[in-house]
Amino acid sequence: METTLQVLQKEPIVPFAVLLAVILVVPPLFERIRLPGLVGLLAAGVLLGPNGLGLLQEKSQALKLLSDIGLVYLMFVAGLEVDLEQFNKTKHRSIGFGISTFLVPMIVGMIVGRTFGFGWNASILIGSLFASHTLLAYPIVSRLGVVGNEAVTITIGATIFTDIGALLVLAVCIGIHAGDFTPLKLVTLLGSLAIYTVIILFGFNWAGREFFRRSGDEEGNQFLFVLLAVFLAAVGAQLIGVEKIVGAFLAGLAVNGALGHGPVKEKVMFVGSVLFIPIFFVDMGLLINVPVFIRSLTTPQTLGLTMAIVLGLIFSKFLAAFIIAWIYRYNWREMMVMWSLSMPQVAATLAATLVGFRANLLTEDVLNSVIVLMLVTSILGPILTAHFAPDLVVADLEPAEVTDSLNWDESEDNSLTVVVPVYNPKTERYLLELAALLVRSHSGRIVPLSIAPGHIHMNDPQLTNTLKRSRALLAAAVELSREMGVEAAPLIRIDDSIAQGINRASREQNASLVVMGWGRRTGLQARLFGNVIDSVLWGSHCPVAISRLLESPTAVQRILVPIENLTPRSLWVMRFGQVLAESTQAQVTLLHVSDPSATGHFVNRSGEGRIAWVRSQLELIANKVSPSAPPQIEVMSDDDVVRAIATVSNSYDLVILRSSSRRTSAGGLAVSDIMTRIAERLTCSVIMLGEPQLGATAGLIGVDPGKIK
Repeated sequence: METTLQVLQKEPIVPFAVLLAVILVVPPLFERIRLPGLVGLLAAGVLLGPNGLGLLQEKSQALKLLSDIGLVYLMFVAGLEVDLEQFNKTKHRSIGFGISTFLVPMIVGMIVGRTFGFGWNASILIGSLFASHTLLAYPIVSRLGVVGNEAVTITIGATIFTDIGALLVLAVCIGIHAGDFTPLKLVTLLGSLAIYTVIILFGFNWAGREFFRRSGDEEGNQFLFVLLAVFLAAVGAQLIGVEKIVGAFLAGLAVNGALGHGPVKEKVMFVGSVLFIPIFFVDMGLLINVPVFIRSLTTPQTLGLTMAIVLGLIFSKFLAAFIIAWIYRYNWREMMVMWSLSMPQVAATLAATLVGFRANLLTEDVLNSVIVLMLVTSILGPILTAHFAPDLVVADLEPAEVTDSLNWDESEDNSLTVVVPVYNPKTERYLLELAALLVRSHSGRIVPLSIAPGHIHMNDPQLTNTLKRSRALLAAAVELSREMGVEAAPLIRIDDSIAQGINRASREQNASLVVMGWGRRTGLQARLFGNVIDSVLWGSHCPVAISRLLESPTAVQRILVPIENLTPRSLWVMRFGQVLAESTQAQVTLLHVSDPSATGHFVNRSGEGRIAWVRSQLELIANKVSPSAPPQIEVMSDDDVVRAIATVSNSYDLVILRSSSRRTSAGGLAVSDIMTRIAERLTCSVIMLGEPQLGATAGLIGVDPGKIK
């Protein structure tokens, strides 16, 4: 008689439900204790696997399929996240560091392999595991605003070289291990790989650009095209005798340029980061045999292998960074950041290890050692980055640059145009008042805009009713504009998409700013299918002010502007707050909150120096924003940035935030946007400013596209 557990284990949907629960619950719990979410997924795999509760079985065909998709997706995302533009800025030095941080660790890894009795093929593969790296600490340097430092830039650029190199070595090693190997077959394999790489990188890139150009705004078809490209590349790699993860990574590089930074890219990465990639990490946990894992940490031979792999990787990455820092004359802290950024081993390392283990080229002891390596480096690397990165030197904002960036970039007819989409009568007045405050002193005009969803038949009764409602809303908007003494030019537009209608009308009106009401930006439906606000942000040619106004903006007296890092893009957010304050005689406060645990601001001279530097830069900018009435400056340290800003905001009428697009970590897991989390906790009025995804952040503040970093 079968038990209930045995019956449930045979039902494929049960393990899938368990996986969804794990993905939903476990990563946030581990992130609260400042451990990577992927560590929690590995632990969940151990607990629920054959060596634990037995709810998940490694031999399950459904789980194996999902895990393989996750493996392919992981490497695809790794290729998709490579910043080709950043690489091109310092490509020569990036290649130099790429060669150093590839060859030195690979040689050390080969020595480790040979020392512990592995053959040359397996030793070379172990060396390739050392060679790659994962930019797990990128969010830290981004949040600190030090990505512009050359040492950081070349480390980011080196990723493309190390990952491609490591995967090519993997492909050759697996091909050799397959048996019946001859020099002719090696030449054939390398030739096939070279032709295949050219086809993927150039052919898929061309096909992607052509398809995206012809498909217009059909995001569903574009999403499917990207998925098809990924799995075609994976299948093609297997046809020439190469592992599918090589094809997935190359596909990520190929479609990178075609995708751009648009909603399709976000959806592609979202599906992987919340579903398939976490399943891969859980499946990795199923492979961990707890008794063998414990033995590997207690038996002298296996403990020695683990220590050699971990210490060998850390030392070799340090040596590679030291060599390049000496050649290019980088200082001590820049070298330490290069070392710490290139230390974490997650994406390519785990993927290649799993492939080698499944091919019986790597032993279970090596697999367990790499798991320990991943845990150590994914924790140590970001800690070191957080400690040394805050004191990196970045170019100070020149007074002339600050002044130029703070001017209103008026349109060709010397007037400021603010488009205000109107839909909800309850929020219409406050949005128009906000627009009026901005344009009143700049000889500007408001364009109240109503979008009517199009129909096949223009005499459709539903369209007639929608147009009638739109005219009523616009009539009310014109009346409100007269009350505020501002010119209004109402506009009705019939369009298939509300977001496209807003963006197209804004472009036609040469708008300097779009002012919109707040909408739901979180939740599964909003993330997967998007919403009007997200679509407007992705497609707008000018800044967008997303507003949740609890009271009339004319009554605002205290404005808080949190500044996450000091970059040219932060200037126009400050300027927006100051222009609004000048219209209402309000006081602006610039707030910077440092996280001691995430940014290295410990109670020492280094931390105090960083805070003093931030304060001096904010004071410089404040004096340029408004010499007669500069904003107040507040710099504080708190281990919970979101909580600190939410607490300070209780004394203010309005908080102005800068919206940033969501992204995933280099490990393929979702990273929450700190500004969105802040907005969710605020109890006062909020304006979130989003800049255009492509081109200049023009219109409102006139930032030169070449100066935006």
